[in-house]
Amino acid sequence: MARELHFTDHELVLKLSGTVSLLALKRELRIPYQCIKRVYVEHYKPPLWMLRIPGTSVAFLNIYEGTFYYEKEWYFFSFEHYVPLIHLELSGHKKYKYVIFELEKTREALIEIRSKLREI
Repeated sequence: MARELHFTDHELVLKLSGTVSLLALKRELRIPYQCIKRVYVEHYKPPLWMLRIPGTSVAFLNIYEGTFYYEKEWYFFSFEHYVPLIHLELSGHKKYKYVIFELEKTREALIEIRSKLREI
């Protein structure tokens, strides 16, 4: 898959590769652990009137990659299927309030993120 999670001592790193990184106009997103307020798995359908700044969206194919703005909040999306997605709700991040992305092993990633957050 074109998305991978990496864990450092102080931050979670979402690495994007291939076409996904081109559509998102970003190769990685770094999120300090202290900024992660909440993490959960859930389906998500973005509103059609979100602004892409910069990003790619093809609503009828459910492809959303990159930075989006909606109701005075910044979002980062990286998914292309209507499946359960990992949701990170952030507090104090320099830009984003929500990061929502797709991974092949969603439940395992959720457990790993929560485990890392408990260590801090």
